[in-house]
Amino acid sequence: MSRMLTNLLGWVDARFPLTKMWEEHLSKYYAPKNFNFWYFFGSLALLVLVIQIVTGIFLTMHYKPDAELAFGSVEYIMRDVDWGWLIRYIHSTGASAFFVVVYLHMFRALMYGSYKTPRELIWLFGMFIYLCLMAEAFMGYLLPWGQMSYWGAQVIVNLFGAIPGFGPDLALWIRGDYVISDATLNRFFSLHVIAMPLVLLMLVVGHILALHEVGSNNPDGVEIKKNKGPDGNPVDGIPFHPYYSVKDIAGVVVFLFVFSMVIFYAPEMGGYFLEHANFIPADPLTTPEHIAPVWYFTPFYTVLRAVPDPFLGVIAMGAAVGILFVLPWIDRNPIKSIRYRSTLHKINLMVFAIVFIILGILGTKPATSLLGELAVRFSEVYFLFFFVLWYGNKSRSSKYSLVYFIVLLGAISFYDLVRFDPGNANLIVTGWLIPAVYLAVMLLLPLFTKLNAEQPVPERVTA
Repeated sequence: MSRMLTNLLGWVDARFPLTKMWEEHLSKYYAPKNFNFWYFFGSLALLVLVIQIVTGIFLTMHYKPDAELAFGSVEYIMRDVDWGWLIRYIHSTGASAFFVVVYLHMFRALMYGSYKTPRELIWLFGMFIYLCLMAEAFMGYLLPWGQMSYWGAQVIVNLFGAIPGFGPDLALWIRGDYVISDATLNRFFSLHVIAMPLVLLMLVVGHILALHEVGSNNPDGVEIKKNKGPDGNPVDGIPFHPYYSVKDIAGVVVFLFVFSMVIFYAPEMGGYFLEHANFIPADPLTTPEHIAPVWYFTPFYTVLRAVPDPFLGVIAMGAAVGILFVLPWIDRNPIKSIRYRSTLHKINLMVFAIVFIILGILGTKPATSLLGELAVRFSEVYFLFFFVLWYGNKSRSSKYSLVYFIVLLGAISFYDLVRFDPGNANLIVTGWLIPAVYLAVMLLLPLFTKLNAEQPVPERVTA
């Protein structure tokens, strides 16, 4: 039997590089030996992608992409199809789980400088995957044809109409009609189940190929390929299989446990994974009391709402995503890992994570004067993070730091003057302290302390 399998494998290898691919990307791909908890999320993202594709196929078998039948077909899946409720909940929970693991995966890249030379292309592939995920999630969000699906799509598509000149024509082209209608549902369904998954799969393949070409980063930020043994393999590396393939199974087990707990006990997650308004059929004549996107879009939705002008709001929202693409060229500090970066950099990264979460929370709340001002201030801190990151590329003189601080704070103050409202004067002045304190800590505090001191990087990975 074994000889038969060997002969079959030889026959396949003569016509297709099966064994070569197995060795290059698994059994003989050397990864750093010091991977930690944060390196689970890449493989978990791949697992969730498979889960979404498989469950999506079964949902498509029973779903009707018709404005008159879509909502009813989802209810049919939930109530009449054998295990349909489970498949639907796996898919809806998987959408949120996808963004959870992707956000954690991106945060790991920020912590350990996985976007820096020579991994810029890996980061760019990852960012395009992120954009594709957002498009996929948005299009899938319309398909249940509930109230929030309908009105959420209406709001998002109308954003494109705010672009001067061709905006209205672009919005019309996206909808396929003058309003969100059956034509919109059909084209979103086609893109969601065919076009976007194909693009996503190609980007994932590109992401992995680029990763395996230059090698994986590690918590020490040391390039293991620079130190090879007599056998030509990195002395600080171990084969991905079986070491990390087995280790990843442990992460998968924990993930599936939590994933199952959500599916069986809290699939709606209090209205964050499945909004309550989406259990009501879409009604073009009845607007929900509060329209908000799904939680994974809310940080950027908050940035959009922070700017009163619709077009400038769209630009700000686009810039909030777009600036992540140029991160490898903003942060050019030669030290990759957060382990050896300064205390101030660690504080800055933690502040960025907290601000991103706050922006997400604000996006779920109805707009008020206080929350609107907080949205402006935390959006400013979000963008200031990248200016501070660029500032930390090298040592700066006291004079340079002071001028940089004055210029950035001056730009914020000028914007406050432009948008000044006597009715909210106290709120604006008080809110000004948020970016002012942030800049003072990040740019001026290093002048009087050693918080900006960085540590020497080891030549080899540490245990």
